Amino acid sequence: MRRLAVPLVLALLAACSNEAPQQEAEATDIPDELAGAAPTVIAATGIGTPMAERVAVLGVLNKRNNLTRELEMKPGEVRRVFDDVVVRVSACERTAPWEEPPETGAFVQVNVLERPDADSAPEWRRIFSGWLFKNSPSLNVVENRTYDVWVKDCRMSFPGEEEPVRGNAEDDEEDAPAAPAAPPSPTPSATASPSNPA
Repeated sequence: MRRLAVPLVLALLAACSNEAPQQEAEATDIPDELAGAAPTVIAATGIGTPMAERVAVLGVLNKRNNLTRELEMKPGEVRRVFDDVVVRVSACERTAPWEEPPETGAFVQVNVLERPDADSAPEWRRIFSGWLFKNSPSLNVVENRTYDVWVKDCRMSFPGEEEPVRGNAEDDEEDAPAAPAAPPSPTPSATASPSNPA
């Protein structure tokens, strides 16, 4: 019995390797039926970064295998993740720093490739279309048994928020005010103590 076990163990060890299994490439092409024009969200004209220059940061969670992805998308962009989810961002907004309460949101559409029943072919189904809010996620929720999508940030700026443009480090040192000189420390002989009068 032992003679049979040793070759079997050696054959199993030979089949194993220290290399990680190859991961399959993730499909990132947007299906033709979902590549159409996005709904037009009219952005309020006024202060702040123009809509085309804003960047929405979204989180996507696959609940089946606990995988997450962080997506950075400009309004109008469409991205395919996890092979069977397509996320489209149409707009993102954030309240001005002087407005209360602070809020960040994005208009998002989520499409998932699902089978209506076990005998049919998979087809794309829209599971969400609307505004998602970072600070009030319960206002509008992506309800799906497999995927969750949420807003993390909307990168944009308002007048007065920009950092001042700084030069190189040498210029900063020349422009910096001089530090006040420290007062000279008294010498022990010059100080009088109650036990040793001067």
